[in-house]
Amino acid sequence: MKPTSRPNSPNFSSGPCAKRPGWSLDALSGACLGRSHRSKPGKAKLQEVIDRSRAVLGIPADYRIGIVAGSDTGAVEMALWSLLGARPVDLLAWESFGKDWVTDVTKQLKLKDVRSLTAGYGELPDLTQVDPAHDVVFTWNGTTSGVRVPDGEWIAADRTGLTICDATSAAYAMDLPWPKLDVVTWSWQKVLGGEAAHGMLVLSPRAVERLESYKPAWPLPKLFRMTKDGKISEGIFKGETINTPSMLCVEDALDGLKWAEGIGGLPALIARSEANLKAIADWQAKTPWVGFLAALPETRSCTSICLKIVDPRVTALDTAGQAEVAKKLAAVLEKEGVALDAAAYRDAPPGLRIWGGATVETAEIAALLPWLDWAFAEVMQ
Repeated sequence: MKPTSRPNSPNFSSGPCAKRPGWSLDALSGACLGRSHRSKPGKAKLQEVIDRSRAVLGIPADYRIGIVAGSDTGAVEMALWSLLGARPVDLLAWESFGKDWVTDVTKQLKLKDVRSLTAGYGELPDLTQVDPAHDVVFTWNGTTSGVRVPDGEWIAADRTGLTICDATSAAYAMDLPWPKLDVVTWSWQKVLGGEAAHGMLVLSPRAVERLESYKPAWPLPKLFRMTKDGKISEGIFKGETINTPSMLCVEDALDGLKWAEGIGGLPALIARSEANLKAIADWQAKTPWVGFLAALPETRSCTSICLKIVDPRVTALDTAGQAEVAKKLAAVLEKEGVALDAAAYRDAPPGLRIWGGATVETAEIAALLPWLDWAFAEVMQ
């Protein structure tokens, strides 16, 4: 039977993600517009984003936090081009964005002393193979595969290499072990539902020491430069952005952070995301046509929740046929207005990807699930 009720919001995109509950344009009314971002009130807004981010995420006081250009991608690139080359590098990849960092390091930076530890969609590479004497680059949560590292136990506390962590769909939804992480990046457009184009970059004291003691053999564009005369450019980490940010986006980021504080901070954000995962997991356990792309329950993402179609009628098809079924399924959901942008990432195996980050109400997930069953039945008629 076609469901009679539907989600109040059909926004299940994995980026940009759903706005917080109750959001409206009125949330931006306090934006510092028509003023320089370097003016006193402009800098104060940028510093407030940094301060509130530190407080919500529990980032140590001696870690530096900067707002940078180019979303999470820009923040990761800054780290790769500025820090790598001093030591051998281990690259972990099990989905699209991790593979992008492998390409950058091996084909653009062209570093030679590199190991790529990879796994297919749905799995993790062998984390025990990471050498603590090497720098390591990895995503905490694979946005396009729905697979996350279960914890930070595999990272040595006495490591001599740096850990560079792309945490763009993990920050604010998963517990990050800050003492184990030297560089952490994310963007505003994910778990707090902010706007795109701005990235966050966190550096541990060990990462700062690397910046001040090591000079890459290649030239760095202005947007990547974090030092001057061999010393860290402290202004970057005090709201003095390298390029001009959107103050509307800054205001929106502040709105998301204030909402996070108001509902109980990081524990509440994590609980909301985990509740969304549980709702889907409970449904999947009694639904024979669908499975998780993540092979192990402990590696299932609670934000980018990736599903695959396991119905024998579909798995018997070739890849193109499976992709066509998944495409039709996403199209039915969009036509009905119950789930927008719910198709799997273009490079991932065919299926669905439902965003379960903290701005999504579990009631919306619950309202969506009967539609998934109905839509699949419609497609398979």
